[in-house]
Amino acid sequence: MATTALISILCPDRIGLVAAIAGRLFDLGGNLADTTFAVLGGGAEFTAVCEFPEGVAPETIEAELRGLPELEGADVTVSSFDLAPVHGPLGHVTHRITVSGGDRPGLIARLCEVFVQFEANIVRLNAERIPGPHNDEYVVNVAISIPDASARSCLATVTNTAGELGLSCHWEEV
Repeated sequence: MATTALISILCPDRIGLVAAIAGRLFDLGGNLADTTFAVLGGGAEFTAVCEFPEGVAPETIEAELRGLPELEGADVTVSSFDLAPVHGPLGHVTHRITVSGGDRPGLIARLCEVFVQFEANIVRLNAERIPGPHNDEYVVNVAISIPDASARSCLATVTNTAGELGLSCHWEEV
């Protein structure tokens, strides 16, 4: 039986990280499923669900990854992943939403409250502060699954919430 593993890596950001990690996982017979990579401040985070042939243990995968020079000093964790390796219906992205402008403490909490109100499920969320010559800009990108029946109201409420905070909101249907 195949092994499904959750791989989590946090390390200093370096050129070639994803290439090194993906290459080693491929060498071990791994097939990447859902995978994310992000630069977080001066660090980098790689997280993936990966399927391996029978007999490839999480401990072996972790040891192989720790041996990569690109991951020197990294926090590497590999564990069994006992959930479905493929998205269910709540993981189907129906809309992409971008809210941007000046940093507003509590912005993500307020947006998430709106999503809960309309039974929308966040599939991916990325928020970053982008330095500017005069002020930093804060950008939140959300890939979300909104039920058809509440999509229009949800999007209107998100747009109004952003407007109340002096931010812009753009969305697109996927």
